[in-house]
Amino acid sequence: MALQLRRLISTNCLDFNNCSMIAPAMLQFKAVPNFPCSCVSFSPNSFIKSKHWRNSPLCSARQGSLNSVMAGGKGYTPNFPAHELLRNRSISSIRSKFQPSAKANGLVKDGIDGDIKSTPQMINVKKKRNKSLSIFYENSGQLGTEIVSHPVTRSAEEIPSERKAINDSENKKGSIKSRSKVKGGKGLKRENKNYNSKKHEEISESCSSSASPETIEVKKASRAKKRRVASALQIAQNKSTNAFTEGVKTRNQQLMPLYPPSGKSVVIVESVTKARVIQDYLGEKYEVLASYGHVRDLARRSGSVRPDDNFSLVWEVPSSAWTHLKSIKIALSSAENLILASDPDREGEAIAWHIIEMLQLQDALNENINVSRVVFHEITESSIKSALQAPREIDSNLVNAYLARRALDYLIGFSISPLLWRKLPGCQSAGRVQSAALALICNRETEIEQFKPQEYWTVGAEFSGTFSDTLGRSTISSNLTHINSKRLDRLSIISKEEAEAIQKKVNSSKFEVIDVKRSKVQRNPPMPYITSTLQQDSANKLHFTTAYTMKLAQQLYEGIKLSDKESAGLITYMRTDGMHISNEAAVDINSFVGERYGGKFASKGIRKYFKKVKNAQEAHEAIRPTNIRRLPSTLGGILDGDSLKLYSLIWSRTMACQMESASIDMIQVDIGNKGGDMVLRSVGSRTGFLGYEAVYKDKDAGVDGSYHKEDGSDEAAFVVLQELKVKDSLSLIKVDLSQHYTKPPSRYSEGALVKKLEELGIGRPSTYASIMKVLQDRSYVTMKNRVLHPEFRGRMVSEFLSHHFSEVTNYSFTADMETELDNVSAGTTEWKGLLRDYWSRFIEYCNLASNAHIHQVEKMLEEKFGHILFSSLPNDSRLCPSCEEGTLRFKVSRFGSGYFIGCDQHPRCKFIAGTIFNDDEDTVVADKPESFPPKLLGYSPGSNEKIYLKNGPYGHYVQLGDDRCGCPPKRSSVTEGTDIKSITLEDAIDLLQYPINLGNHPDDGHPVFLKHSRIGFSIKHRRTVSQVPKSMKPKSITLATGLKLLNSKNAKQCGRPKGKPKSEELEEAEALFG
Repeated sequence: MALQLRRLISTNCLDFNNCSMIAPAMLQFKAVPNFPCSCVSFSPNSFIKSKHWRNSPLCSARQGSLNSVMAGGKGYTPNFPAHELLRNRSISSIRSKFQPSAKANGLVKDGIDGDIKSTPQMINVKKKRNKSLSIFYENSGQLGTEIVSHPVTRSAEEIPSERKAINDSENKKGSIKSRSKVKGGKGLKRENKNYNSKKHEEISESCSSSASPETIEVKKASRAKKRRVASALQIAQNKSTNAFTEGVKTRNQQLMPLYPPSGKSVVIVESVTKARVIQDYLGEKYEVLASYGHVRDLARRSGSVRPDDNFSLVWEVPSSAWTHLKSIKIALSSAENLILASDPDREGEAIAWHIIEMLQLQDALNENINVSRVVFHEITESSIKSALQAPREIDSNLVNAYLARRALDYLIGFSISPLLWRKLPGCQSAGRVQSAALALICNRETEIEQFKPQEYWTVGAEFSGTFSDTLGRSTISSNLTHINSKRLDRLSIISKEEAEAIQKKVNSSKFEVIDVKRSKVQRNPPMPYITSTLQQDSANKLHFTTAYTMKLAQQLYEGIKLSDKESAGLITYMRTDGMHISNEAAVDINSFVGERYGGKFASKGIRKYFKKVKNAQEAHEAIRPTNIRRLPSTLGGILDGDSLKLYSLIWSRTMACQMESASIDMIQVDIGNKGGDMVLRSVGSRTGFLGYEAVYKDKDAGVDGSYHKEDGSDEAAFVVLQELKVKDSLSLIKVDLSQHYTKPPSRYSEGALVKKLEELGIGRPSTYASIMKVLQDRSYVTMKNRVLHPEFRGRMVSEFLSHHFSEVTNYSFTADMETELDNVSAGTTEWKGLLRDYWSRFIEYCNLASNAHIHQVEKMLEEKFGHILFSSLPNDSRLCPSCEEGTLRFKVSRFGSGYFIGCDQHPRCKFIAGTIFNDDEDTVVADKPESFPPKLLGYSPGSNEKIYLKNGPYGHYVQLGDDRCGCPPKRSSVTEGTDIKSITLEDAIDLLQYPINLGNHPDDGHPVFLKHSRIGFSIKHRRTVSQVPKSMKPKSITLATGLKLLNSKNAKQCGRPKGKPKSEELEEAEALFG
C-alpha cells in the first residue's frame, strides 16, 4: 500500500515541503509501528534524544493522529491527501486506545495495545513532583512509568540490535536498506499484523480501484517484505530479552583505567561510611556518593510481575531514593566518568544496573560520560586504586540472575499469600527459601514429638596398678567394650537386670593389660571463614545472632576510623562462599606466622582451600583481615567489645589456616579378664606439637581460650597409661553402672540451621540472616535460649504448604532452583525460560489449593496436630461438655484470624473449649491452648443474662451473655494479678459497667470515657489516652479529674487520625486525567 500511496501522491505532483513520505522508510510503515516521516531528521541519536520532537511538524499520519488524540483531537491538521487518508483510517482506534483506562493513587496503567504499543513516560503535572510512589515497568529491559502522558520513542540504546536484524533481513532478499524505528518493548502480534494487513488492503483499494498486474506483483512483494521485517523485529526482540544492560553496552565505550584520574569522576557506593573512607583515599578528583542500597524495587502490590506479559516487571522508587538520585544527577553534570562500585555480589550488580536505568530515564547520562563498573573486595587504599585500574561493564548475567530470583520470590509470595489469608487467616507466606527453612524446623519438631526414648546402661570400672615413684598409686578409668567376646553398642544393655549381672561377672574376674596401642593423630588447621561458618562460630562461641553478626561484619568491612588521618576497612567482603585467599595475602600471612611464632609453626607451602559447599559460587575471597599485621590487641580502644570479639575470631582463624597441623599423641590400653571374653578400654592423649593451636593461646589475639576446645585431650590419663605394659596385672577398685536414655534430635540453633541449609544447598551467603529474620518477624519461629522453636502458626503454614505446594518445601527442589539461578549467573540458562518453566507448574498447585474447602484444611490440620490441640482436654474426651452430643473440632474463625476448639453442632451449640489465636493478635499465644472451661458466676440483675468468667489469649475476662454470631457480647478484662478463684458475681458486675462516660469535652464536645483493661484504668478522649494512677480510686474520678489527666505529660496519642488528606500523587492524577 505504501508504494501505491507514493505513486498516487507522485502522480498528483504535490509539493511535499521536504516531506519524504515517498522515501523507502514508508515501506516499513505497518511493520514498524509509529515510524516517523522523514521530514523529521531521523538519526537514532538526534531523533530519540531530542526533547522538542513532539512539537515539531511531523508528517507521519499516525504520529499526527496520536498528537491529535493527546491534544483533544484538535492538534493535527493534515496537509496532504495521503495524510488525510491515513488519519481517517486510524484516528478512531488510536483515540480509544489512548484514553486512560483507570486511575488510582496517582497511577494509570498503560492502556495501549496492538501495533501502537508505546512506552509511557513520567510526566510533571506540578512544578514540584511528589516522587514517593513512582512506579516503573520493565519488559525485555525497557523501562517506563505507569503514568501515561504521551507516546515516546524507544531510547537510542535500544535500536541497534533491532535495526541490524531488519537490515540483515533486507540484505538477504536484496531489498533496499531502510531506517526503521520501533516504539515499545514488544514484538508484533500475529493477530495485529493480520489486522493491519487488512487495513492496508482496504486503503489500497480505495486509492486505486483498478490495479495493473504489475501493481499486484509489487503489492505481494511489499507484503512479503513486511512479513520478513516483522519476523526480523521479533528475532531482535528475542535476542534482546536478556540484554538488560544494553543501554550501557551499546555506548561503544572503550574502558580505560580510572586511576590516576584524567578528569572528574563520580563514584557510587552503597553506604555513607564506605563513601567517607574511599573519599579520603581518592582525593578531590573523585566525588564519592552513597546510594543507600537499592534505589528501586518491585512494587509492593499484586501484579508487579506479569507472567502473561512475558514476565514484565513493575518497579517502585521509594521517596528517599529520589534524594540520592538527585545528588548523583547533580554531581554528573560536571563529571566525565560514572563509576559504579556497589558490593561485589549479585545484589550489588543489580544496584548498579538500577542506578544506570534511573539516570538514563532522567536524561542524566550524556554521550560524554563514561560508565564503568568496579568492585572493591576490601576497603584499603591499595585495593581501591588497583580496582579502579581494571574497570568493566555491568555483568548482565548477574543482573538476570537477580531479576529471576526477585521475580520468582515475588510470584511465590504473592500467589501463596492470598490462599493462606483465605484458608489460614492471619498467616502469610514465608517465601521460597524461608519455607524450606521453616519446613526443616517444623519437621525437626515433629521428630522430637514422635521420638520415644529408650533406656540403656553403661558399665565402667576403675583399676589401680603399681607405677613409678612419681605417679605413686594412680587409678585408671575404663569402659566396658566387649562382653562374651561380642562388641557392645550403645543399646546392648537395655535393663538394670542385665547391667547388674555384668557387674557381678566383672567383680568376680581378675584383670590384666592385654594390649597397648600408641599413635599420632594430625589435626589439620581449620579452613578460613566463609559467611556460613562465620555465622556458625559467632553463634556457638560468641552467642551472636546471624543478623547481628552480619551487622558487625558490615561495619568492619566498610571501614573504621583508626586515627585522625587513617581510616580503613578491617576485613574483606563478608558475603562469600569462596574459601580461597589471594596469593599475596597468603604469603603475607605465612610470613607473619613465622615472625610471630617461629618458622616451624608456619606451613611449608601456601595452603589452598577449595569449596566443600554445595552449589558454591566462589566469586570472592574468604573472609580475612585486610592487614594481618593489625593485631586485635591494637584495636582495643577503637572497636567496641562485640566488634573486637568478631575481629579476633576472624584474625585467629585466618592465621590458623596458614599454620602447621597440630600433633596429638594417643594411647589406648585394653584391659581383659583371664578368659579373654571381657574387655574394658582406657584412652589418654596429649598434645605433641601445638601447630595452629598456638594462635588460640596468643594473648594478643584476644580470643577466649574456651572458644577453642582441644577434643580428646587428657594428659593425666596419658601419663598413667604410658607406664603400662602388656601382662601387667591390675586391681579392680569398683564397678560403676550408669543409666541413660536416648535423646531426641536437638532443635536447631541459628548456627545449626545455617549449617544445614548450607549442606542442602539452600540459600546463599546473603540470604541466611534474612531467613532467620523473616521467620521470627512473622511469628513462625521464636528464639528461646538461643534455640529456634516453631510456633503453632508456623507449623500450620508449613503443613499447608507441604500438603498443597510440595515443591516449595522440598529441600532438593529448592537447592536445584539455586543451581538454576547460578546457571543464570553463569549465562548458561535464560532467566525468563526458567521462570516460564517453573510458573507453568506452580500455577497448577495454586489452582488446586484454591479449590480446597476450608473444612478440608481444618480436617487436615486436626489430623496432623490433634495430639497438640486436644491434649489439654480432660480424660482425652472430645465430647462437647455443653450439649453432650457434639464432638469438639478444630475450627478456623470466619470473622478474623482466630483459631479455636469448638463444638461441631454449631450454631445450635456455641461452646468454645479454647482459643488458640485472637483476632487482633499478631503472634501465637501458646503452642497448646490452656485448659480453662467457662465458669458461670451468676445472672445479671437487670437482664437476667448469664455472666461467665473465661480465659482468652490476653488473660481472664468476664462476659455478659452467651457468644452470638455477628453481635459479640459485652466483655471486660480482669486486672492482671487478680486471684481468679476470688472473683465473684459482684466483681464481674462492677467490671462490666466500664467504659463510663464522664461527660463531654469542653473544647469539641466529644465524650470523655473512663475505661478499664487488664493493665488498669485509663481516660480516653478521641485519640488521646492517659493512664489513671494506681493510687487513685476509679469511683472518685470526675470529668475535671479526667481533663487534668488528659492534659498531663503522660497522655499519649493512639490509633490513626481520621480524615487523612489526599496524597499528592492522587491530586496529580486527577489534575492530569480529570
